[in-house]
Amino acid sequence: MLNLSDPGKMRRKMWKYAIYTMFILFVLCMPANAADGADLQATILRYEPIPAEIGEYVTMWVKVENLGYAKAENVQVRIVPEYPFSPDSPGNAIKYIGILSPDNAAVEEFRLFVDSNAKEGIESIEIWYQEDTDNTWYKKEFDIRVGSTTFDSRGNVQLQGSPIFEPEVFMPGDHGTVMVTLANTATTDSVTVDGEVYDTNARVQAASLEGDAGIDVTTDTYYGNGVIGPGESISLTYNIMVADDVEDGTYYLELSTVGNSHAYNNNWRIPVRVDSSCVRVIPSTAMKIENGEGTLEFDIANIHPNVLSSVSITLEAEGFDFTPAEYFIGTMESDELFTIEFDASAIDGADEFSSGLSISADYRNGQNEHVSIVNERMLQNHVVREDSGSGIAIAAIVLLAIAAGGYMMYRRRKNKE
Repeated sequence: MLNLSDPGKMRRKMWKYAIYTMFILFVLCMPANAADGADLQATILRYEPIPAEIGEYVTMWVKVENLGYAKAENVQVRIVPEYPFSPDSPGNAIKYIGILSPDNAAVEEFRLFVDSNAKEGIESIEIWYQEDTDNTWYKKEFDIRVGSTTFDSRGNVQLQGSPIFEPEVFMPGDHGTVMVTLANTATTDSVTVDGEVYDTNARVQAASLEGDAGIDVTTDTYYGNGVIGPGESISLTYNIMVADDVEDGTYYLELSTVGNSHAYNNNWRIPVRVDSSCVRVIPSTAMKIENGEGTLEFDIANIHPNVLSSVSITLEAEGFDFTPAEYFIGTMESDELFTIEFDASAIDGADEFSSGLSISADYRNGQNEHVSIVNERMLQNHVVREDSGSGIAIAAIVLLAIAAGGYMMYRRRKNKE
């Protein structure tokens, strides 16, 4: 019981009860997927055709991903369509995934029929997903374009030239862009087919770029609304991210376009190169100084396939100081060679010792900054002591010469006498 005669003690106990009650309510109200460490997220990866055709089937690929730190069990995903969509069969509206480990994802395919009386425009559809922690379903709403994918125009869109990458060659962990140009290859304003005249305008109803293993495209699908006249073109830019653990090599992105109709759809493979080679630093003089002072010379080579910018070199070794503290080179073309010098001084030049020398390079590949140790050597401070033996020899020769001279003078005097 509370002691009403002690107000301070009563207030402290009331605060404890209040905090305890709030904690219990917080735990009870916490969502199951947050409490057990799993965190599911559902997205529509893509759907085809784009837009969904009236009176036809549309295929959707739904991705369920576990972004949490614990596995999710008995994971299920279902599609809850409303008019004008309906599943191809009731049994196909729900898919059982099972166990979904952290940072893993599952992709399920659904087919829906678009009602023949549907109107063109944007329609919504719900994706539901759950795990076995309780009977709670989580839902997310997505927009689907409904319309016609057929136009009477006879212009044809093709990939023009080579895609432009920035940077030209990626390194692991880089991000950048790729720009593709799509051109209408028609050369006249109209064309006659079976006695009928058609315009040669072209359309890009949709253009999507899909990544490869370890390379993600973070830009959504492009949906075109206008026409491209004969000889005209449009340029599309997509953002790319390369994972840190991607190995060197050539990877292929998939560029897919929906043109005037399904007969004008196209797919292209876009090669993207990954190369981890960067700056090489080669000592061109012996890695030693004498009596605490000396100059070190290095050849700097850019062995990456494209230009690197903001290149600078720093040296670090225990017991030594270097001037300049950082040697800034700037832009280096591929295979360009540059020679630099550092003045080195030993903190205690009177002692002979060696120390590990770390050579670091700082540079940019496109907008990506990289810092790495590119070489390690041993740096020696060599003490050279002055040799006094030559001075003694000279002094001895002088003394001998003086003695010989004195002896000759003595003989002359004796002869005169």
